[in-house]
Amino acid sequence: MTAGRRDRLGKGLGALLGDYLAPRAEEGEIRRMAPGVIVPNPLQPRQEFPQQELDELARSIKENGLLQPLVVRPAPRSEGRFELVAGERRLRAVRLLDWEEVPVLVREVDDETLLVLALVENLQREALNPLEEAEGYRALAERFGLTQEQIAHAVGKDRSTVANLLRLLRLPPSIRKLLREAKLSMGHARALLAVDDPTQASALARRAVREGWSVREVERRASGRPRRDAVGTEGLARQPVLNALEEALRERLATRVHLKGGGDGKGVIEIPFSGPDDFERIFALIVGREASEVLS
Repeated sequence: MTAGRRDRLGKGLGALLGDYLAPRAEEGEIRRMAPGVIVPNPLQPRQEFPQQELDELARSIKENGLLQPLVVRPAPRSEGRFELVAGERRLRAVRLLDWEEVPVLVREVDDETLLVLALVENLQREALNPLEEAEGYRALAERFGLTQEQIAHAVGKDRSTVANLLRLLRLPPSIRKLLREAKLSMGHARALLAVDDPTQASALARRAVREGWSVREVERRASGRPRRDAVGTEGLARQPVLNALEEALRERLATRVHLKGGGDGKGVIEIPFSGPDDFERIFALIVGREASEVLS
């Protein structure tokens, strides 16, 4: 990736939104074109567009008009056609209305910016499920060589959030399907990452859905720990405050942190990690620096 492209992404979320998602058109800059010459964004991370949402948007556009023009770019390999940069839902809704023309702004946008903009537009509306978001981040990493830190800066997220979402792509297909369908939450899915055997992990996921397990129950089953209320395995009853602190650590570190306490006030904090990359991620969250910086 060239320095110029990296600098442009470095402008951050606000600059990207100002440049493209809420563009201010100069006089005569808005064009009108047939929806049929506009092709979808080839890097669109969102895969599902519920029909009810599109119907409601179409009714609103019919009543109030298209208040903001679509943003397009010349299709790189198709003369006379344009690729959508921003406004996928609006374009789909307009097609339901059989409009002959739509207002557009034509912008010169490269593939890298196109993907970032599509991610940002959807994230603004909380339109992506966790896997769609993760797949978008993976595309930025694989296609354009962006680090997790650069991705996080470009889309306005914490690096830990980007890292946690990317980890979801390691899950077996059957679990990803349950997550995509919102039958499992992201917390459930993260807990299942601790199970190395894909068959066992999938079986736990199906039981979690069928029996309505909480995230903590999935974490317990995935780790193989006995129920805490069965026998006094830790020498004392779990206090609500200890549970709350443990949950806060799990949320912050995105791993199965476990607090063990004794009657004398002493105890142990267990922080498991799944490999070198996961260790470096957790280390950076705790220490505030990368492991390589400490060792250099």
